[in-house]
Amino acid sequence: MPSSAGTTTGRGVQPQDQTLPPPSQGIGPIISGPYPELTPQAVIVGYILGVLIALSIGYASLKLGFSIEGSELAAILGFGILRGLLRRRSIVENNVAQTVASAVNGASSGMMFSVPAIFILGYPTAFNPYVVTFGAIAGAFLGIAFIIPLRKQMIDFERLTYPGGVAVASILKSPGAGVEKARLLVGAMLLSGLVHFTSLTTEVENWPLFAQFGLPDYLNGTWYLSLMTIGVGYIAGRGGLAFIIGGYVCYWFLSPMLDLTGMFPIVDGSEVTVPSTLRTLLYRPVGIGMLIGGAVVGVAFAFPLIRSAIGSMQSAAKTESAFVRDEMPIRLLYIAIVGAAILLAVMAVTSASEVGLLRGLMMSVLGTLWIWMAGIILSEAIGRTNWSPLSGMTLVAVTLLIIITQSFGGMDDTQAIVAAVTVGAATCVAMSQATDLMLDLKTGYLVGATPRMQQMGQFMGAWLGPIVIILLIFALHGAYGLGSDKLPAPQGQALASMVSGIMGGDVPAEKYLAGALLGALLSAVQGGLGITVGLGFYLPFNIVLTYSIGTLLRELSDRRKGPDWSDNKGIPIAAGLIVGEALVGVGFAVYMIAGAG
Repeated sequence: MPSSAGTTTGRGVQPQDQTLPPPSQGIGPIISGPYPELTPQAVIVGYILGVLIALSIGYASLKLGFSIEGSELAAILGFGILRGLLRRRSIVENNVAQTVASAVNGASSGMMFSVPAIFILGYPTAFNPYVVTFGAIAGAFLGIAFIIPLRKQMIDFERLTYPGGVAVASILKSPGAGVEKARLLVGAMLLSGLVHFTSLTTEVENWPLFAQFGLPDYLNGTWYLSLMTIGVGYIAGRGGLAFIIGGYVCYWFLSPMLDLTGMFPIVDGSEVTVPSTLRTLLYRPVGIGMLIGGAVVGVAFAFPLIRSAIGSMQSAAKTESAFVRDEMPIRLLYIAIVGAAILLAVMAVTSASEVGLLRGLMMSVLGTLWIWMAGIILSEAIGRTNWSPLSGMTLVAVTLLIIITQSFGGMDDTQAIVAAVTVGAATCVAMSQATDLMLDLKTGYLVGATPRMQQMGQFMGAWLGPIVIILLIFALHGAYGLGSDKLPAPQGQALASMVSGIMGGDVPAEKYLAGALLGALLSAVQGGLGITVGLGFYLPFNIVLTYSIGTLLRELSDRRKGPDWSDNKGIPIAAGLIVGEALVGVGFAVYMIAGAG
């Protein structure tokens, strides 16, 4: 692997005299010689952490319906390995390690929001996983290559905030605290893994607390025994309140109202009061509609960012210094764009036998243009608001792709769906990589990293993520079933439902429509609100109850111990709870498949 011979240009770390001998090993700061940056150690550690985080966050996103930014997790664990075990002392080297790791993880949200729809629709054997994987890699390279030319404009000139990138920079700037956070994370990971292992082996995964009080069944007072869910709630903090409210409204407001008014659904002449059946018949369809409506409005509200994004591109094109010696050469980016676009075209043509050359080229052109435009919009959105309408952009992309599949006489429904979701997955991964890279480049800007080194690290990590995630998807589907209560995959369900509606499937249209209107209204009031509340409607209430414990703990720790304690102690512990349970869950899935084989 190449290592850094250069240094930064005055963004927090002073240039070093390259003629000085390398610093001696130790634990103090580097005071002479070059700062190691893109080193073999950083890349290898990034690969290890990236696989770990991709498995964890991918599993959690199928459980809870939303993804978690992996850069902070990678920075904490990177400190534990590079600083704690390997005695490495370069802050920019740790920054490259977390850049590579987050690039590997970039495929988790991109593929988990799209590929599960194929399984949920019942076509797990109708698509080629190799085509999907190589298409996702092509999409990842396109997303990175398209967004790099805008780094200087968005970060150096416009100074977009990128709160997630600022949070990672604060970790990297506190070496002692970073190692301590790593210890807390690993300890919590072991605890969470042990608890989940016990839960799985004893098959005790829920606690029906309210049953002993004789309360009505529809109140659904069963708690999910999951430290991972508590950890996600803690990290989200007040940002998860809308998700909690959505679940409580269903079972502690709407269900009692249905009881009082005698309006429970009637099935085979009997009222339905069982929570799981109520969710299937009523709350889940409305929740899916809210996800779709909220996502579409989120995209609509993101369109004003197009003007800003176009301005950024025009300014970058006029600025001769947009590509200086600390950037990747523009010719290499052109090569990456052309090569990835060709690979995307090959993938589109071969995604299904009925696609044909003309449709395949149309799909690849649309996918390439959508990656370019949506990646810029999403990077602007997350830079200004820390909120990214990724799922909405994916829904729109798949809708447009399905329209293409129905041109020139139309394709068989199965092949049309597989082709559209396959190309849609590639675009989703590309958009995810674009926003991830800009977050990491913001961190690098704050700690004095060389942009070229981070950009190379992003390319080095992007190829691995799709391979890890496609294997994870097949393993989890084989063990638990995507779309089941164990792995609800809400974003995949929303995409599958939308596709079924477009293709004329049997869907509860009135419930989807009502949910879509409600989700659109909520997202119009506040960006992302309709999606978050919709997840509360969609997911089983036992998950919502347990999630609320994490949110409550975050509120209590902020009030009693202060936000600094939450950031430096609470969040690393919560992150460990996520990783531990997720890895045990994935391990059990692999064990179940191996045993069945």
